[in-house]
Amino acid sequence: MDGRSRDSEAGTRANALWGGGRRITILIASLAIVLVAAFSGLAQPAQANREPAYTSPGLLDEAAANPMGLFDVTVQADEKRKGKTDDVAADVEAARNEDADGRTRLKRKFVSVEGVSATLTGRQLVKLAKRKWVASITRDTKIELLRRTSDKVWTDAANVKLNWTGLADTLTYPTIAIVDSGMTGLSTFGSRLQHGPSFTSGSPASGANGHGTFVGSIAAGAEANFTGSEPRARLLSVKVLDANGVGYKSDIIAACDWILANRQAHNIRVANFSLNAGGESIRYDALNKAVERLWLNGIVVVVAAGNYALGGAQSNVGFSPANDPFVITVGASDPKNTASRSDDGAAPWSAWGWTQDGFRKPEVAAPGRYLVGAAPTGAKLLTDFASRITAQTSGGSYLWMSGTSFAAPVVSGIAASILAKNPSWTPDQVKGAIMQTATVPTGYTVGGALGVGVVNANAAVNASGTANPHLGLNSFTYWNGAAGRWEFNAESWRSHAASTPSWNAASWSSASWSSASWSSASWSSASWSSASWSSASWASASWANASWANGFDQE
Repeated sequence: MDGRSRDSEAGTRANALWGGGRRITILIASLAIVLVAAFSGLAQPAQANREPAYTSPGLLDEAAANPMGLFDVTVQADEKRKGKTDDVAADVEAARNEDADGRTRLKRKFVSVEGVSATLTGRQLVKLAKRKWVASITRDTKIELLRRTSDKVWTDAANVKLNWTGLADTLTYPTIAIVDSGMTGLSTFGSRLQHGPSFTSGSPASGANGHGTFVGSIAAGAEANFTGSEPRARLLSVKVLDANGVGYKSDIIAACDWILANRQAHNIRVANFSLNAGGESIRYDALNKAVERLWLNGIVVVVAAGNYALGGAQSNVGFSPANDPFVITVGASDPKNTASRSDDGAAPWSAWGWTQDGFRKPEVAAPGRYLVGAAPTGAKLLTDFASRITAQTSGGSYLWMSGTSFAAPVVSGIAASILAKNPSWTPDQVKGAIMQTATVPTGYTVGGALGVGVVNANAAVNASGTANPHLGLNSFTYWNGAAGRWEFNAESWRSHAASTPSWNAASWSSASWSSASWSSASWSSASWSSASWSSASWASASWANASWANGFDQE
């Protein structure tokens, strides 16, 4: 299929980050939990010949060794057997009833993913892995706000300024959902800012964090001298982190549920995720599935690549949702404090390389070093980085930060500009236009660190829309009539890809990509190679939790 549109009575097939350097300042880990009503009925024991449930590496061993310890997990239903959210919820309740412990609970039932989140003892978890409807149990990991922390050099480096005057104000500009720590209404947003519900699953700390407001101002701020990427786009604050930057992966999945259900009411066409949430293969990761379903049902998902590269070396990209093949994963370029794009290179901490499933990331890079954005008065961001404040206004201040967290909203704003001019375009077309028009600075030789290149906003807005980077993936998407949405069959893709290394070759044919900026060496069929990702470099403990060192603020 060509990735443009697949119309049906139920819907149309259409088509997030990190700020961070040397030391983790914000560790996003969820606190209290939402109680969900108990479900009736007990699941039957697992069938003897059923394929065993997948579990995060090391999780069952930890559970067996610590039977009274508490584990936060996401449990997905066996969709091969037509398992539903209620089925796997019943299995969770059955495991809890068999070994009662008042500390455990079923936290959330998901909509965009057939599954739930829960807090269980190690003993309960071991029992749950044998239940009838359970396909996978993965860690409900801590989220990582990825920030590192300009003047307006970045607007020239990304070439967004021409769109401010080249696109008419009378166009309908879509809404960008900022899935983050929440946003505060400041003059730079005017009446364009809306507030969705909060999905923080604990008792949130009081006050503002500021990270979400900063991200939103880069995407769509409109204050003089501090204009964002697309200053006419509407913004929707979807809060998944409290004032201390605390949350769970399940909070983000719940936010995806809400965005999917409310996308038409709010004209949500872009969703920005400036955060990290553990990592599994796309075959098992519930957050990957949730963002895929946003993408496949009309929402461009933009995600930060991460800030854990060291000295520019290949780091690989193993955290969700940045490791998903559909989303636009954004690395950070360094404009070198000049308006010229010719001297740009990748920021030395910007993550790049292979995902667990063999995809190259990021797709593109955007300016991510020394960007100036807004934060509200009293925000933790201003307290933590008081020396970086460059200007003060009524209600807030502007300060500089660096990180892929802030490169991502540059691209989210560009996506909004493209959709204002081309409202019928699918996410596939938007991603194709952004990639096709990106360019690698002359003489820059670190293949892959910038993806296919640094974004060029004005060129992307004027692209033809014929480039589709997902031709190879689209044949594994299908319409789920019962759920009323498009979905991706990762198991079918994996089975085909394992036996057909050239499965993706059609995506990079000359018919799809006419730009000379496309690098065949980085993105040919060789970019999906079993030899590249099946090695010991994907150690079981490497991406399972937040214990890794995220380098923070190394400038």
